[in-house]
Amino acid sequence: MSSSDPKTRPKPGPWPPAPDAAPVPPSSWAKRTGFRPKFSGETNASDSGQISLPPKPREPVNQPDLEAGRARATPPPAPVPAPASSQALANGDGEKVPAPVAPTNKDQTVKRRRDSDKGLSMNGNGNGHGNGNGSGPAGPTERNQLPQPQPRRAPRNEEMVVVDGMDDDGFTSRHSHMKYQLRDTPGLVPIGLYGFQHYLSMLGSLILIPLVIVPAMGGSHEDTSNVVSTVLFVSGVTTLLHTFFGSRLPLIQGSSFVFLAPALAIINSPEFQGLNGNNFKHIMKELQGAIIIGSVFQAFLGYSGLMSLLLRLINPVVVAPTIAAVGLSFYSYGFPLVGTCLEIGVVQILLVILFSLYLRKISVIGHRIFLIYAVPLGLAITWAAAFLLTETGAYNYKECDVNVPVSNIISEHCRKHVSRMKQCRVDSSHALKSSPWFRFPYPLQWGTPVFHWKMAVVMCVVSVIASVDSVGSYHASSLLVASKPPTPGVVSRAIGLEGLCSVLAGLWGTGTGSTTLTENVHTIAVTKMGSRRAVEIGAGILIVLSLIGKVGGFIASIPQVMVAALLCFMWAMLAALGLSNLRYSEAGSSRNIIIVGLSLFFSLSIPAYFQQYGISPNSNLSVPSYFQPYSVASHGPFRSKYGGVNYVMNTLLSLHVVVAFLFAVVLDNTVPGSRQERGVYEWSETEAARREPAIAKDYELPFRVGRVFRWVKWVGL
Repeated sequence: MSSSDPKTRPKPGPWPPAPDAAPVPPSSWAKRTGFRPKFSGETNASDSGQISLPPKPREPVNQPDLEAGRARATPPPAPVPAPASSQALANGDGEKVPAPVAPTNKDQTVKRRRDSDKGLSMNGNGNGHGNGNGSGPAGPTERNQLPQPQPRRAPRNEEMVVVDGMDDDGFTSRHSHMKYQLRDTPGLVPIGLYGFQHYLSMLGSLILIPLVIVPAMGGSHEDTSNVVSTVLFVSGVTTLLHTFFGSRLPLIQGSSFVFLAPALAIINSPEFQGLNGNNFKHIMKELQGAIIIGSVFQAFLGYSGLMSLLLRLINPVVVAPTIAAVGLSFYSYGFPLVGTCLEIGVVQILLVILFSLYLRKISVIGHRIFLIYAVPLGLAITWAAAFLLTETGAYNYKECDVNVPVSNIISEHCRKHVSRMKQCRVDSSHALKSSPWFRFPYPLQWGTPVFHWKMAVVMCVVSVIASVDSVGSYHASSLLVASKPPTPGVVSRAIGLEGLCSVLAGLWGTGTGSTTLTENVHTIAVTKMGSRRAVEIGAGILIVLSLIGKVGGFIASIPQVMVAALLCFMWAMLAALGLSNLRYSEAGSSRNIIIVGLSLFFSLSIPAYFQQYGISPNSNLSVPSYFQPYSVASHGPFRSKYGGVNYVMNTLLSLHVVVAFLFAVVLDNTVPGSRQERGVYEWSETEAARREPAIAKDYELPFRVGRVFRWVKWVGL
């Protein structure tokens, strides 16, 4: 029916209907409706960088809402209305108005979320769709109808669900890019292969920490081999515990880099500098005591429910600089050690960059092997090249023996080349030859832990930061593999179990606590493997490998320069993964830019002040140059009459991650900003989770354990 017919044209509403020309762009629509974006300190949506979209109409696509953890649905095109003679209704004035079109079944399944009181949605138009008005492109038939008032949007906790693209268990189409979902079990053989692949792709995160801390404690190659086997064993056990009784997400537990800096600070404490005899066991027992107390504190945070309260303070703007500071804090260790044998270390770095970036899209039998196995492939090729150089005599020097201690070398010629020989040769380690075929790691294998309150306080603070790291991993991984994000109770339960797992790590003596590895999210996204069973089977394989002593000896024999080269890549990846959490917030907001910038800068500058304080240019410290930043407790600016307080303050404020966390958490929770701008994490509501079978199957405890603890809201759902 032509809109120019004066007899049949509907009475104009409060706004004139749109002309028959092209659809009105969002800017005109915003002026016409009086819409105003609710950004803090921003003038328009384009300032935010992340949420600006072109106004042209697009095909209806279900896009994942990364902030709220669900699929954002696009409504179907508006149906063509029937002739006015069959659908017109009389209003109170006797005039006929078009009758509303009866909603279809699909329309009835969509609940629209309230965004009006929380700013724009992720795509920048306030409605979750790309055309600026919450519907498809306006057609001629739509312009003939009266403007209908928009229905009241449901509260945010009423999730928007679309039946199309959803299976019986409640998984929406946003998981279509994953090969296997959280509860998929395709078969023992494929899931076992995927599980082993999952752990192999995270090889660097699992094994590199013992290769750093054991030599720093004065341990031998045999000690390094034993600690590596212990780390593999504890990682397998704690991963099984976490997938059954923790968050139940497919997240590998292991020795986190969050604990590396405080462990090195304790190792380089002044009281351990003049030790005689077996320094390794003495320092390891001190580390065990500090880790156990810090882990008990973390378990208390989780199981007492306090973590549910702390979740209000932990948001992407806090998580991003905190985790980024973990990777950036080891710049003094990375390349300075690579420089001791450039022809091997630089080649190692270039190979990993080549595989992970330039060859990342090459697939072999459907697998991007270069992207998934960048670290193992780079290590294998570089190790083979170093072996050939060693066998051809490239690092042989006349009358020089790499096995002779430096203190016993008389020749100046040999003193000059001994460091190069030890760093470049692959046969300088005897860990593989001396390690047994079978060894069972057992608790208290290094002796009874020693407890000192000052070291325990440092680990308690670090355990809180490790929890912040885990919270970010829970949220990001749940968006990939689960139906919805976990509830605050599930998060508290998972943090509590991580504390208990770190207690096990302290008893077994891994040198660091056990927590969720940040690299999990990257690995899940790359391998597209989100099955919980795959991670559990991989954990079982890891436990079996830990019992083979030769495996630990083989890993311990990796040359130190290769370890440093791999760590350069791993720490850079960790910094990038931390900053990637900003995608859940308004990354272009001036508020967030200033907070993240201040947190990162002062996380590097303030520790540098503490690390350099009191050191004269001619001072001769007993630790290597790359470990000097962690010996601050002996010369820091805090010099009160209480030695323990001096130790705690000098050590904590010399840790980059602690300073970054303090700046970020204070600024983000005191500087005004909308929820959308801050990217506040959206967790599932407890009552809604209990009513929805998909969430219950994802996160409820197995073996009906959750029913026993249902009265404890921070243990069950």
